Amino acid sequence: MITSIVPKLPFIDKKQTLDFYVNQLGFKLASDYDDYFIILLDNAELHFFAYPTLKPTKSDFMIYLRIDSGIDELYSKFSKCDPPLKIVGKLDLKHWRQKEFAITDPNGTLLTFGQHIP
Repeated sequence: MITSIVPKLPFIDKKQTLDFYVNQLGFKLASDYDDYFIILLDNAELHFFAYPTLKPTKSDFMIYLRIDSGIDELYSKFSKCDPPLKIVGKLDLKHWRQKEFAITDPNGTLLTFGQHIP
């Protein structure tokens, strides 16, 4: 029986990627195996693998992070980050009843955050 799905995402520069996810997004480093690491936040778990030849502008990696509340506050917080986050999709209510916005990480991975709006 499947109990969870865990995305595996690429990183080019480990320090830069950890700084982004830990210091800017609030994840915690759980495990570090040099060319592979795992981070956690609430019920989310992300794995990263080394991909030093990845071109961020050519990356097709993306994930959807569903949140249960507070999307407006999260968007506001991310909008004020220093250094600034690359917001590529403004906060918007979609016709499928999800309020969403998107950012990209230093490796070109698209992170879309969404909250269901009843």
